[in-house]
Amino acid sequence: MITDEQQPYFTKEDWINYIHGLQDTICIALEVEDARASFHEDLWERPEGGGGRTRVMSLGNIFEKAGVNTSVVEGLVTEAMEKQLGISGHSWFACGLSLVLHPENPFIPTVHANWRMFELYDDTGLVIDRWFGGGTDLTPYYLFEEDVVHFHSTLKKAIDQFGPSLYSKYKNQCDQYFVNSHRNNEMRGVGGVFYDYLKPDKDLTVNDLFAFQKANGNSFIEAYIPIVQKRKALEWTGEQRYWQEIRRGRYVEFNLIHDRGTIFGLKTNGRTESILMSLPPRVRFDYDYQPVSGSAEETLLKVCQHPRDWIAL
Repeated sequence: MITDEQQPYFTKEDWINYIHGLQDTICIALEVEDARASFHEDLWERPEGGGGRTRVMSLGNIFEKAGVNTSVVEGLVTEAMEKQLGISGHSWFACGLSLVLHPENPFIPTVHANWRMFELYDDTGLVIDRWFGGGTDLTPYYLFEEDVVHFHSTLKKAIDQFGPSLYSKYKNQCDQYFVNSHRNNEMRGVGGVFYDYLKPDKDLTVNDLFAFQKANGNSFIEAYIPIVQKRKALEWTGEQRYWQEIRRGRYVEFNLIHDRGTIFGLKTNGRTESILMSLPPRVRFDYDYQPVSGSAEETLLKVCQHPRDWIAL
């Protein structure tokens, strides 16, 4: 149980306000970069408690489909949640931002990010557990090593102020999490950072964790937008688009089979349209597709099969 001494100086309302502000900031940056499409906002309510605002942008100059969603939801702990998620308590609260950006140009990578907070309460409403989770990862279709180095270096810079070993730890967790284990442990991309169940310890207080989450969320635009700006003018062919859609198939497989966020959303009667927003609009599932030996496509596939320490390049 969390004692009075462990209570944070911030409230969950502070976290909600931060998440909504971050959603606004990221959406504005993406609209400016795309320069044609804008986000459509869909406000929704959850019968069991709470709701969210789903923002989707489609058929832009750059983004074929982009979703930046926030949710603030709560409810009673169900038997299904206890079994599936391994939690116990009377009621729960969760708030977070989740985004997935699918560019049309195969030379611009897809990117995913999520930052969230979860609380459990006893039957009197007292907080009995609290944790943070999240991260961001990059899914390119063609490998530009300098882009991947930039992405990872930006994340490391944001994290290093909280501990010199944290980036390596969460980078490795990302490599281990975003994996299609049913395809010989093939990663869906080139990773990033991933962490879950972050709780106070001897090194990081609850307030440190709140600051840690904000540092990660605030680094997203710097990590991703320069890659878009560098690659958006590159011309691409139908064959390269075909490969992009093959790799998008792997993205779909991971999200529907392995992703904890998808499972949590569906198990807690989440909004299906918002949960499945992450899926790309066009995808291929060719039987036993193999890239040509020595091709750029094979180079990308090999990187997904053998994770690298990008900052050591």
